Amino acid sequence: MKKFFGLLGMAILGGAITLGGYKMLFNEEVVIERTVSEPLKTVTANFNPVLSKATSIANSVDLSIAAENTIHAVVHVKNTSVRTQVNPLDIFFGNGSGKRQFEQIGTGSGVIISQDGYIVTNNHVIESASEIEITLNNRQKFKAELIGTDKENDIALLKIDTDAELPYIPFADSDTVKIGEWVLAVGNPYDLTSTVTAGIVSAKGRDLEGNSAIDSFIQTDAAVNPGNSGGALVNTRGELVGINTAISSKTGSFIGYSFAVPSNIAKKIIDDLLEFGAVQEAILGITIDRNDMNIEGVKIADVSDDSEAEKAGLKSGDVIKKVNSVNISKFSELRGQLTAKRPGDFVDVTIDRDGDFLVKSVKLSKKDFFVSKTLSVVLKDLSKDELKKHKIEGGAKIIGIGNKNLNYYGVKEGFIITKINKQSVTDAGQTAKIIDASYGKGNPIFIEVINLDGEKERYAFK
Repeated sequence: MKKFFGLLGMAILGGAITLGGYKMLFNEEVVIERTVSEPLKTVTANFNPVLSKATSIANSVDLSIAAENTIHAVVHVKNTSVRTQVNPLDIFFGNGSGKRQFEQIGTGSGVIISQDGYIVTNNHVIESASEIEITLNNRQKFKAELIGTDKENDIALLKIDTDAELPYIPFADSDTVKIGEWVLAVGNPYDLTSTVTAGIVSAKGRDLEGNSAIDSFIQTDAAVNPGNSGGALVNTRGELVGINTAISSKTGSFIGYSFAVPSNIAKKIIDDLLEFGAVQEAILGITIDRNDMNIEGVKIADVSDDSEAEKAGLKSGDVIKKVNSVNISKFSELRGQLTAKRPGDFVDVTIDRDGDFLVKSVKLSKKDFFVSKTLSVVLKDLSKDELKKHKIEGGAKIIGIGNKNLNYYGVKEGFIITKINKQSVTDAGQTAKIIDASYGKGNPIFIEVINLDGEKERYAFK
């Protein structure tokens, strides 16, 4: 019995020693558990409710209604043009004139904007077309009439005749579009039927370096590929916010950037084409200081004499900060606002004058100067006094020359162009268009002018 209690006592003592040793040796494990729990607390503390909200919104955005409302109002545009090819060998061996005509096909997209069949697309989609064919999303085909074009802003207006009431996309106010807003690009890439891609608005008032057309694009990351030109950029309500026009790519396919003409500009151009047959361009009556382009806004270099801008109180050195309620940070944004307005419209211009912010109400004037890009000259309409003085009915005064060849041959600022290729010209706009349509095509262009002494001179350029 004594032996039994001895063993029991030793067992109890051993258990106590073991328990005490365990506590001494493994007491730090509690600290390890705490260090593990700390990252959990850190993650919770760093939780970003803004990112969580953005993810929630992205997951909750339903684009199916916008797609359903627009896909049938976007059409396929087929452009057939007749080209002439010259084979010098045929002429050399006496096998005819050496000329051969062939058809060239181009395709793109268009947007139905009214139930009675008006369609807007890009000018480059239908340029030089001898025949235009429209295919609706239900495969119906129609011949289209060209109502008018604006090459400068790459917009064209077409019309098809049908007794049916066509689905159409209503215009939205592109000034209210926000960066980060969801948009859909609807078009016919690679000759497919209407296709929808989604993205967000990446930037507004985007000017593309080297682009000679519009300078105030909406930039988006919605996929746009060949054939999408002239298609619709719509918001989540299915309203038209832009006409898809260009992509930025070295391969010819989408790589993440696409650009659209804002709907406000497209709508204004369409209204002008329907009412006047030509675009009515509006100007403030100022010149811009391009030597100071790093400021936030647009700096005025000079104000034209007797212009509406001068009457409203704008001065050289003023920095334009807003047009109406739209912030202006660079020239492309100012140009975009003016392109969407008509001569005679009033705009409230907010300016920064030596630190003081002033609002001036300016009546926009009609643009009276135009640029011939091929000949590199700036042309201005003639005044009534100038027409009377030279006893002519029309013409265009050269007010700027960027072509060294013209200076070499003696053409100077102040010369008045009266005829091009023996045809009389009426105004600066028409003169610039005729020159650009003729010069640089391989054929010589003949220009008749009145020089600074009032004498007629003739020049030929090739």
